[in-house]
Amino acid sequence: MAANEKTEMEPHKLYDTILVLDFGSQFSHLLTRRMREFNIYAEMLPCTQKLADLAWKPVGVILSGGPYSVYEDMAPHVDPAFLDLNVPVLGICYGMQELAYRLAKDNVVAGTEREYGHADLKATKVSGHVDRLFEGLEDNMRVWMSHGDKLAKLPDGFHTIATTSNSPFAAIGHETKPVYAIQFHPEVTHTIGGEKLLKNFAVNICRAKQTWTMASFVDREITRIRKLVGDKGQVLGAVSGGVDSTVAAKLMHEAIGERFHAVLVDNGCLRLNEAQQVKETLTKHLGINLTVVDASKQFLDGLKGVSDPEQKRKFIGGKFIDIFEEEAKRIEDAAVNSDREGKIEWFLQGTLYPDVIESISFKGPSQTIKSHHNVGGLPKRMTEGHGLKLIEPLRELFKDEVRQMGRSLGIDEELIMRHPFPGPGIAIRVLGEVTPERVEMARQADHRFIGMLRERGLYNKIGQAFAALDPSRAVGVMGDKRVYEHIIILRAVQTFDFMSANPYPFEASFLAEVATRITNEVAGVCRVVYDLTSKPPGTIELE
Repeated sequence: MAANEKTEMEPHKLYDTILVLDFGSQFSHLLTRRMREFNIYAEMLPCTQKLADLAWKPVGVILSGGPYSVYEDMAPHVDPAFLDLNVPVLGICYGMQELAYRLAKDNVVAGTEREYGHADLKATKVSGHVDRLFEGLEDNMRVWMSHGDKLAKLPDGFHTIATTSNSPFAAIGHETKPVYAIQFHPEVTHTIGGEKLLKNFAVNICRAKQTWTMASFVDREITRIRKLVGDKGQVLGAVSGGVDSTVAAKLMHEAIGERFHAVLVDNGCLRLNEAQQVKETLTKHLGINLTVVDASKQFLDGLKGVSDPEQKRKFIGGKFIDIFEEEAKRIEDAAVNSDREGKIEWFLQGTLYPDVIESISFKGPSQTIKSHHNVGGLPKRMTEGHGLKLIEPLRELFKDEVRQMGRSLGIDEELIMRHPFPGPGIAIRVLGEVTPERVEMARQADHRFIGMLRERGLYNKIGQAFAALDPSRAVGVMGDKRVYEHIIILRAVQTFDFMSANPYPFEASFLAEVATRITNEVAGVCRVVYDLTSKPPGTIELE
């Protein structure tokens, strides 16, 4: 498939697209999410993006907030070419100051009073197109502010369209052009009416067509995969039983049938009965061509003495590659002299859009938080050794969109709502060195915790939940004897997009029941604790 043909089938070429330029705000990804909720396709790119390097034209541009001051020497600035595209522009917080600063440097000053949290905003009607941003909203709104700098004066050519007690230019609109700027954050739920304001911008001002649906995307993606892979191409893909890999596998099966080879590697760190359940689900219920490889001894032997989280991930990732290469060769050898003879050229990876966003978000020098995100392409040894090329059908999707796609493909609801499970498995839920005994304790505790969530009807209300093992030991009294045994850490979070998360507010009585059951039934555990850390500052997984 020619490169230009592949480009023509990318979503930003097929759907009206809003471009979010990210200046480093913790809320930037929410702007993209809100657009998708309106059935409008949106993409986020770092503020350093040059228009000349962009192969498509957005129908509107949003400049996000950010932690910088526009007048500082090292402050990021938008490529001016984006502002000459003759498409509507909305600047938010830092984005507002960026638009004003470009017109005159003295338009922006450090505020004498910072404004964080709720503020009362009063919208002011002017006339004509300037009023469209606040159309259908109350004149008085409760909004969310997070800024120190502010506009010192109204930029030339603009009208004031909203004020607060601390910000006389809380929202402005250009007299003749569809250019708007606001000091508050409409993308957060704390801003009452923020969703409506963003919809006004996208639908009424940008005129973006609301055609982004999973039903339409599935059909287009199947067509794209078939053209990309060709009539005889074969694809190898890892599955884990989680929703992402299951949906990706089902989509690939729909596109190319038996030419897709799914592989489940049992690394000895799967959940209880996981390998058997995944095999039954994917082969019997979804008709997917699946091979299960039991490599548990290889993984567990290799993890002996390894306690650093990053080293654990790297070893596991490397061992997975060993096994996938062996499996690719085995499949090729078995197909000799058959109608499926040929080289496996493609590798399926379940990259999601939050992985992409976290890799491109503008944060200055990059820092490795953890190396499991699927955004760096395939390792060199897979591309140069076996000659594999990467295929990522879910790359543009958020988790809830993947679930919608799963429903479109007819996947059972219980599978669709399964909580995510990390590629390294329980190995990164055992803090420190991984041993078979520690994995089994975490596995058994997790099985009981998840079972009780299902029994109480809580499972689908939680984005992700699991039990982890802390190898530190604690003193306890069991059966009138002093014991010195392990600690189980329970983790359960509420999240919409997995980029931010809050601990689930369990009743204390429920947690007490879980703790009692685990300490009674899981050998080697005498204490259970609940992790109350949100994301940020914590990550959802412990390693």
